[in-house]
Amino acid sequence: MPRIPTLIALLLALMVFNHAQAAVPIPAPPTIAAGGHLLIDFNSGRILAEKNAGERLEPASLTKIMTAYAVLRELKEGNISLDEQVLVSKKAWRTPGSRMFIEVNKKVSVEKLLKGMVIQSGNDASVALAEHVAGSEKTFANLMNEHARRLEMDNTHFVNSTGLPAEEHYTTAQDIAKVTAATIREFPEYYKWYAEKEYTFNKIKQHNRNKLLWRDNAVDGVKTGHTDAAGYCLVASAQHDSMRLISVVMGTKSEDARAKESQALLNYGFRFFETHRLYSAGEKLTQIRVWKGDKERVGLGITQDLYITIPRRQYEKLKAGMSISPKIMAPIQQGQSLGSVNIALEGETIAEVPLVALNRVAEGSLWQQAKDTALLWLE
Repeated sequence: MPRIPTLIALLLALMVFNHAQAAVPIPAPPTIAAGGHLLIDFNSGRILAEKNAGERLEPASLTKIMTAYAVLRELKEGNISLDEQVLVSKKAWRTPGSRMFIEVNKKVSVEKLLKGMVIQSGNDASVALAEHVAGSEKTFANLMNEHARRLEMDNTHFVNSTGLPAEEHYTTAQDIAKVTAATIREFPEYYKWYAEKEYTFNKIKQHNRNKLLWRDNAVDGVKTGHTDAAGYCLVASAQHDSMRLISVVMGTKSEDARAKESQALLNYGFRFFETHRLYSAGEKLTQIRVWKGDKERVGLGITQDLYITIPRRQYEKLKAGMSISPKIMAPIQQGQSLGSVNIALEGETIAEVPLVALNRVAEGSLWQQAKDTALLWLE
């Protein structure tokens, strides 16, 4: 039977914080001198600024965000441990570019290699970890690509763990933001390493190349990158109160430029926008009549926390509505979609998510079904 969505309720639960304050005008995003850039809210996923964000570019050491993510997934699945000792190969030791200065045929723990890669951007550490996890760097790159596909990084392909220039090694600002968000969401206990300003290994102290860690206390990561072909790149993340932003700049002209342009993006986002969590996952937003079931009512909610990012001081203008199928018949499975929640700002839909059954409702007894059939005739 086709469903005819009907608007059954307007939720006026969105509170008015300050009617007297005027809305802040939203200027156009800043002009960023980069090959590609992106500014996105971590929770809502709203893009606040972008240019060429879907263009394939060389990532340089931004690659190591995925390298670290793949290693952390192996940790999570119990395939390796932080204190596990990794034998450094000649290939890892000889890898050019930035290094943490591990030595061939010596053993280094997974934790030290991860910190050497995350904080010091060690190419030697990246290769050592790749070989330890997958047997070879080439096989590890395949693992990186599997994670990229799962994270819907549709314009990304890796051929190494370091980001050293290679054909068919590319990503986009949009894609690298996805693995960054996944790292923050899935591994908060390890993400904090990206905020470390220095790391010492083998009596050699090296500083994190992310200058924003010194300039902005809200910045708590994540990774720089540079090659002659890629230019100077930076993925940064910062949090003010409950709002977290991720910025990506790729292909800038200098170390100072990548920090300056990233700071411009972050300042723009925090200055003119705000993020709210409207509803929590599993929270009962309403309940509806169920026909011919062993229960007469079922609660409806959403499967994930619903965040929105809007211009500052527009919260009181939000309207929330629900569209629900008019007659719900048992059986109903827990998690079954039965409608949607729509959030609008000044008449424009800014979010729409499915409303699902929070509990299962089985078919009722023969008596219950017969009674409901009669009641439905009278409707």
